[in-house]
Amino acid sequence: MKAKIIGGTAAAVIALSAAVLVKPREGYAPTPYIDMVGVATYCYGDTDKPDQAYYTEAECAARLNSRLGEYLTGIQACIHVPLDQHEWAALLSWSYNVGTTAACGSSLVRKINSGRPASAWCTELDRWVYAGGKRVQGLVDRRAAERRMCEGRS
Repeated sequence: MKAKIIGGTAAAVIALSAAVLVKPREGYAPTPYIDMVGVATYCYGDTDKPDQAYYTEAECAARLNSRLGEYLTGIQACIHVPLDQHEWAALLSWSYNVGTTAACGSSLVRKINSGRPASAWCTELDRWVYAGGKRVQGLVDRRAAERRMCEGRS
């Protein structure tokens, strides 16, 4: 099912599918720490200002679901063509990692909005494998998983 505006059950399915990609790659961190590029991070890769010093796994899971909803709203705002749920899920995982501003300003989103087929833009995910100017194997692996999902192969 191709959708431009997503809500209700479809949004929940997309967020759950994205969470399957996000959780193992971000990992559970109950206390805030500084990541490899100097950003305070906690729970499952959350970079929003923490409001407590320790988070249970249940709190982090709930927080991730909420944050994925926010990121889905953000990425929807800059994509103007209908996409399949698996494509949305891959883009949601990616935008959660790189940020909505970077995602919305990317050539990947420009290709999507130009109406090109997924086969022409899913490969763009492979370019987003650098952090702090260095190629990061964890990002290579994450993008490969997102690309498989984007292409409907996961």
